[in-house]
Amino acid sequence: MRLNSIVSQRDLADVRAIMIDFADRTGLLTAGNAPQRYLWTDAFAVCAFLSLFKVTGDEEFLRLATSLIDQVHETLGRHRQDDSQTGWISGLDEEQGRRHPTAGGLRIGKRLNERAEDQPFDERQEWDRDGQYFHYLTKWMHALERAAVVTSNASYCRWAIELAEAAHAAFTYETTDGGVKRMYWKMSIDLSRPLVPSMGHHDPLDAFVTYSELEHCRAVHCADAALPELQTQIRDAAAMCAGQSWVSEDPLGLGGLLIDAYRISQLQTVDATAPGPELEQLLADARAGLSTFVNHYLLHAPADYRLAFREFGLSVGLRAVKALHERIDGKHVSSSETTADELEKLMWFLPMAEQIETFWRQPDNQTASTWRDHRDINSVMLATSLLPQQFLLV
Repeated sequence: MRLNSIVSQRDLADVRAIMIDFADRTGLLTAGNAPQRYLWTDAFAVCAFLSLFKVTGDEEFLRLATSLIDQVHETLGRHRQDDSQTGWISGLDEEQGRRHPTAGGLRIGKRLNERAEDQPFDERQEWDRDGQYFHYLTKWMHALERAAVVTSNASYCRWAIELAEAAHAAFTYETTDGGVKRMYWKMSIDLSRPLVPSMGHHDPLDAFVTYSELEHCRAVHCADAALPELQTQIRDAAAMCAGQSWVSEDPLGLGGLLIDAYRISQLQTVDATAPGPELEQLLADARAGLSTFVNHYLLHAPADYRLAFREFGLSVGLRAVKALHERIDGKHVSSSETTADELEKLMWFLPMAEQIETFWRQPDNQTASTWRDHRDINSVMLATSLLPQQFLLV
């Protein structure tokens, strides 16, 4: 497992090449290239640059991580160039917008502008339209938290908390039948209206884990910065998680579930305001989903029939399983007999991580349209799978 072992020179060289190419291609490294920012990809890229910095000691990677954060805020924290509105999407003036770049959330960075209020809903086209996704925002919160810890700069944690406050206020709502809280899946750029009202399967879990992580960062790493607490948001998220099943057959969703389980194990020592999902249930649900996945998903299919970034989500999650196993073996986290048993059963799936990475590292498979059409997200997710240190660590 790469997380707690020496990184191979081949892996390190590949990750370095992937991330330098990404920086150049998307306008981060070369001033002449217009920025091409996409929030999900950039969140993983920040963590990959931080991992390269911690492993190599090369401060150029730290500079790239912090420059990427600034560029994301300047690009996705503002209205689109093809929009009639200008400035920060939060509505703040220039000075306050730069002080609080996440106060209005962050755009996804999709190719098309968001759907107008008078336009009919088109499910297929909605995937290409801009707006805000909650699960993208939580990935960015995590990237900012990692930057705060690595740089000892509390501003990153402040921006993550302000993003959590804005997202929670906009995406959550109370139902009319009893005031139960739920979440919208997609909101407009200015967070004024839902674009897709259904709730993402793992969004409440993502909220609980990420808010708890930020609360830990605030209390432990930024105690002198007088940052606002997130206890109310944590309680809301915990309540939305109650009674939920997290079983999924989607490789990206399965990977996210395994990563959340690992982070919950890391946060067990933090004084929590509200009890969240049980580690035992997360592992059992992940195992149930994986059992179905291996029977239906063709990991031996040609590249043209597969989506690399979704598979890399799973391979990163499987890295988290190995890391959790090491934590329990080392007595760094307590576990019940049932939890330990579920974890042992999950260990059977670990070879899939190497299988996924090996397949997509082959040059011929990277000529497939499914790789080329999603080159940025595919390459950055591969880099994360090969060097997951800062993405997985809390």
